[in-house]
Amino acid sequence: MLEVVSIRFKNRGKSYFFAPNSLKIRTGDKVIVETAKGLEIAECSCGNHMVESTAVVQPLRPVARIATQDDLRIAEINKKREQEAMVIGRQKIADHGLEMKLVDVECNFEGNKTTFFFTADGRVDFRELVKDLASVFRNRIELRQIGVRDEAKMIGGIGICGRPYCCNQFLDDFQPVSTKMAKVQSLSLNPTKISGSCGRLMCCLRYEQEAYEDLVKKVPRQGAFVETKDGYGTAVQVNLLRQTVKVRLDGDNEDTLKLFKANELAAVPGGRPKEGEPLPKVLHYVPEPEEPEEAEEPENEWSFPMVVTPAPVKATAQEDEEEKRQRRRHRGGRSKGKGEEKPEQAEAAPKPPRSAPHKGEFKPEKAGEKKKPNAQNKAMVKPVKVEGKHPEASKTPDRPQEKGGDKPYRPNHRRRYGKPKGEHKPSAE
Repeated sequence: MLEVVSIRFKNRGKSYFFAPNSLKIRTGDKVIVETAKGLEIAECSCGNHMVESTAVVQPLRPVARIATQDDLRIAEINKKREQEAMVIGRQKIADHGLEMKLVDVECNFEGNKTTFFFTADGRVDFRELVKDLASVFRNRIELRQIGVRDEAKMIGGIGICGRPYCCNQFLDDFQPVSTKMAKVQSLSLNPTKISGSCGRLMCCLRYEQEAYEDLVKKVPRQGAFVETKDGYGTAVQVNLLRQTVKVRLDGDNEDTLKLFKANELAAVPGGRPKEGEPLPKVLHYVPEPEEPEEAEEPENEWSFPMVVTPAPVKATAQEDEEEKRQRRRHRGGRSKGKGEEKPEQAEAAPKPPRSAPHKGEFKPEKAGEKKKPNAQNKAMVKPVKVEGKHPEASKTPDRPQEKGGDKPYRPNHRRRYGKPKGEHKPSAE
């Protein structure tokens, strides 16, 4: 195992392995590497990682350094020089009248070499063009002829799938593609539909070729004489992805087709036998096992039980009114807010019987029963004997008697203790 970093030049798909040279390089960093052409600036497509020794081509060149601000400034200057060289190169080609198309210009990092990439239908004599360009740029000039696929890889673009070209993104090398692949995949043989922008067959035709080759082995070809579980017939239509075949059975109407799965039929080797020859038995039909039903998961005894809280029952208007009366009784018949009027009780609603009154609640007197003064009344009002007056008449020293002198002053306890209204009748001695 060797520790390497993957380096990509000018974002052109292919990556190369370089030795990290004891540097911690992250993905996306700009680095300076040593190549056969000298120092070059490139981008790290994958940081430090381990690969097999057999996957590395020796000798493994090292990474010189991580690009500094000065290195990035030199790279920007070289980009401007490439744009100027592109304009000058196209003008010189037109002046010399050469049948060639200039695709790209590349200046090396050290600035002592300029490479021109072009496409042409045949061989081109560009010796005079090289001399003319060398007199302009005052460095080493190289012209390199490339193919149409390399042109699409350098320029880039968007394919009919709506994504960038595969060659420009990740393909390392171009793999051979043939029309047979389109036939196996049941694609249209129209060149405009199976060709890329470069004019060649699309590289993506090769991606699924191995999968289609495996599927073709499991179903008969179209037009083959087949044996099905319902008899013999001819395969009319084959769907490779669904693994289904439409068969016209012998003895049925020509317009009647029956759909079979791949395991329900088999192709007869040699085709349909001649008249008088027995029909061979080639199908060994085995029905597919039914999918087992999903077993219920055993209950986990350690799991928390699920508690379902019942929805609150909405109280009726009568129950709300009864609850309000109960709250008023507990408050001693007073409203909670100041200035609120006491709601009148409905005459139709009967009062529930109660066994014992609450503390502070009025208890009606029975007929013929004397009222006993409680401790609270004794504490608040002390009876004082007055000659010639009722022995139970009371008056407070700080309050005068009412006008007339017949009735002593008594504090009003009705509102607090719920004493019923009415005239006070003293009991006889």
